[in-house]
Amino acid sequence: MKVKALLLGMGMLCSLSSFAATELRYGLEAEYPPFESRNASGELEGFDIDLGKAICAAAELKCSWVETSFDGLIPGLVAKKFDAINSAMNITDQRRQSIDFTQPIYRIPSQLVGKADSGMADNSAEALKGKTIGVLQGSIQETYAKEHWEKHGVTVVSYKDQNMAWADLLNGRIDASLVMSAAGQAGFLSKPQGKGFGFIGKPVADDTILGSGIGFGLRKGDEATKKQLDAAIDKVRADGTITKLAAKYFPGIDVSVSAQ
Repeated sequence: MKVKALLLGMGMLCSLSSFAATELRYGLEAEYPPFESRNASGELEGFDIDLGKAICAAAELKCSWVETSFDGLIPGLVAKKFDAINSAMNITDQRRQSIDFTQPIYRIPSQLVGKADSGMADNSAEALKGKTIGVLQGSIQETYAKEHWEKHGVTVVSYKDQNMAWADLLNGRIDASLVMSAAGQAGFLSKPQGKGFGFIGKPVADDTILGSGIGFGLRKGDEATKKQLDAAIDKVRADGTITKLAAKYFPGIDVSVSAQ
């Protein structure tokens, strides 16, 4: 009887331990360098990829990635296609209605990219009236453009991925694109096709829409994963990993946020 009870107890222990998370599946949209993209060999690379690996290492988790469109990230998370969103997603009140987030990890300003000789002096609605602005579908930049510009005679066009917006900017179908400044610099302006283009005006500002920083999106009520990832984020912030990665991918940009 004692042996049977011992075996039963061991079985229950093994069963309980099987619920402990050992792997984390990240959801991402892989067309947004320098945050996430595929290199010539087809491998994922970028700030969010390196950050995700570092956080998994700190949490002693095996990580993998699941690709989808940006506007498919929240539905995919809710449908349990992956465990966390790691795709330069800003934490906003609007998104908090559908999902939870880790603490903020980093922050990047958003700016307009357009032709240097476009005549657009700044990013005010008055200066942009009659212009066509491209944005990533489902992004905070889309929300900002619709709220601040579309109501004042600015046409806002949404794209499934940022590369489509860059192509239309080059072809003259849009006048500018509103993106995270690091994505504009690394994904377009620093490349040969970016010659003759530049940032227009200062970064846009609206904390209600643009959020408190970028974090990992989590399913509502997934406190275990949040606790595990928040602890890992604290580790990679304390050991300087986030600062080192930011210097590599976003030279000259202060990405710091206050830990929460």
